[in-house]
Amino acid sequence: MRVKNAVASRRRRKKVLKQARGFQGPRGKLIRQAFGAVDRAMAMAYVGRKQKKQQYRRLWTVRINAACRAADWNYSCFINGLKKAGIEINRKWLADLAVNDADAFSKLIETAKAAV
Repeated sequence: MRVKNAVASRRRRKKVLKQARGFQGPRGKLIRQAFGAVDRAMAMAYVGRKQKKQQYRRLWTVRINAACRAADWNYSCFINGLKKAGIEINRKWLADLAVNDADAFSKLIETAKAAV
């Protein structure tokens, strides 16, 4: 007796075609092109999730540096001063303070200057 595994293979193909919905041309309609396109899309999505974190950290650094330079100081001295002062606050919060609460950020700059 010959077993074709039709139900499972059809389900697998339908799943891939559903993931490929919206792709242009044969990549969204034909199964061979869809398999390759979905594989690549999944790989790029994995990489993109890592890059998103890098880009946010870069943005926070730029914002902190801009706020420090407005107070006639630079980013690296500011971070070094915070470490020496024993203030452990992450860059996300620092960037938020720099944008939304300039008074609190200026107090942090004074504390970091005193520690250096």
